[in-house]
Amino acid sequence: MLRTHTCGELNINNLGQTVTLCGWVQKSRDLGGTTFIDVRDRYGLTQLVFNVDTDAALRETSRALGREFVIKVSGEVIERTNKNLKIPTGEIEIAVADIEVLNAAKIPPFLIEDETDGGEELRAKYRYLDLRRNPIRNNLVLRHKMAQEIRKYLDDLNFIEVETPVLIKSTPEGARDFVVPSRMNPGEFYALPQSPQTFKQLLMVSGFDRYFQIVKCFRDEDLRADRQPEFTQIDCEMAFITQEDILNIFEGLTRHLFKNVKGIEFDDFPRMQYADAMRLYGSDKPDIRFGMQFVELNDVVKGKGLGIFDNAELVVGINAKGCAEYTRKQIDELTEWLKRPQIGATGMIYCRYNTDGTLKSSVDKFYTEDDLTNWAAAFGAEKGDLMLVLAGSTDKVRKQLNELRLEMGTRLGLRDKNTYAPLWVLDFPLLEWDEETERYHAMHHPFTSPKPEDIALLDTAPGDVRANAYDLVINGTEIGGGSIRIHDRDLQALMFKHLGFSKEEAQKQFGFLMDAFEYGAPPHGGIAFGFDRLCSIFAGLDSIRDVIAFPKNNSGRDVMIDSPSTIADAQLNELKIKTAL
Repeated sequence: MLRTHTCGELNINNLGQTVTLCGWVQKSRDLGGTTFIDVRDRYGLTQLVFNVDTDAALRETSRALGREFVIKVSGEVIERTNKNLKIPTGEIEIAVADIEVLNAAKIPPFLIEDETDGGEELRAKYRYLDLRRNPIRNNLVLRHKMAQEIRKYLDDLNFIEVETPVLIKSTPEGARDFVVPSRMNPGEFYALPQSPQTFKQLLMVSGFDRYFQIVKCFRDEDLRADRQPEFTQIDCEMAFITQEDILNIFEGLTRHLFKNVKGIEFDDFPRMQYADAMRLYGSDKPDIRFGMQFVELNDVVKGKGLGIFDNAELVVGINAKGCAEYTRKQIDELTEWLKRPQIGATGMIYCRYNTDGTLKSSVDKFYTEDDLTNWAAAFGAEKGDLMLVLAGSTDKVRKQLNELRLEMGTRLGLRDKNTYAPLWVLDFPLLEWDEETERYHAMHHPFTSPKPEDIALLDTAPGDVRANAYDLVINGTEIGGGSIRIHDRDLQALMFKHLGFSKEEAQKQFGFLMDAFEYGAPPHGGIAFGFDRLCSIFAGLDSIRDVIAFPKNNSGRDVMIDSPSTIADAQLNELKIKTAL
């Protein structure tokens, strides 16, 4: 080893020892006849001291060292006179006796500091430099610890980690596939897996009753802060179990991670029906760190001559506690925020419950003080509260009010990143209607089992069929989801029929799975956690990019290596591919 110690481990107990350190120059400070240099590695930072009276030539050499030079130094551990108790090495420094420049460095394009001056694109281009910064490095250390704890927990429960193929068959259901041309089979393509779904079900047929994998998945979809074209799942499947077994084991995994990584312990996670989540929060991933549940007002507000209420399918609102003092300017700004194309509300009605006990609304022309008192009673409002109301078609207005609720939660400081509120959302719809294709699609995937008592509804009311499906939500973010699977060939064929597959299409795409079900498929189910999202929640980040070593940008590009890129004509010819742009 070139070093005897790392830059983060020496302390007062090492006084008098001769040591050798290697690392990068963080910064240099000249003070009269003395130069101080901070040397950094992955483990921490140690101060070096060079004195003109001790070795003038060595001190002069130290003055030529620039930021990010890679150096090797040897010297004695001495006690610092100006201690820095904020870092583990802050009571000592190294009186350097020998120095070697292992590699000089250009001036970096941005400061390698916790608070950097580099913008997002610049840091992405030089990601290998960004990874030297403590916040990014700490995120990856956190990710590593979480992966180790996941493997430990699941191994103790007899789960087997099995790798599944990366080059598979394209299945157009769900998100768009990334496809890979096959040179040996001209005109044919592999797809990169959106998940190992069919393979983990086949492993259940194979008798591997407890499988997991921390696995890369790929989806060619539009990107945002919590999406990447390639992402990582904690993928799990179990045989001979019920839904309750899945919930208990993977709630246990989540609690294990919080306890062993964050030092936080939880009681049992609350559970909520999908229908209740939509009714009370307008979202299948509600943030329950704060209240502000929806209040439906149809019975309270209709029939008074106000068209936007009388003609609406749903009138619904939230009570913003303590916000009655909002000015008209603040309310107008909030209304304009709701009218943005991303949300699409046409307006907002409000009612103040003033501290003097009076009620004042934006629709006083249509409602008396007694009417508004009924509003307040419906909301459970108190003096000082502000009631915010939207109206429209049920699905749209719930989505809009969900956005308003989250925004108010943020503005009122109710969404603390250091507070965690997990819950299970259960019994999702099996199918959802797609207006463009004018047919039902699987809300999760085609292998999700319907509730046995709802199977008869597949022919009469497909939209009412509930699935044996469940999501784990933390702080308004879907962390993972899964279902009990179909393990019977006839029921799977019926599911494909209701999804619009002909027998031939179902056989072509999923015949291998249907055939496997004829050889004794056990009852089984599973779940997949978004590992990147889970890590970002633990790290207190809004974006998953900074828990990924080399992420893509919003255009799906890696600007560091300039990918994707064109390939040579010779490669295209070999693959029998022509491009038409």
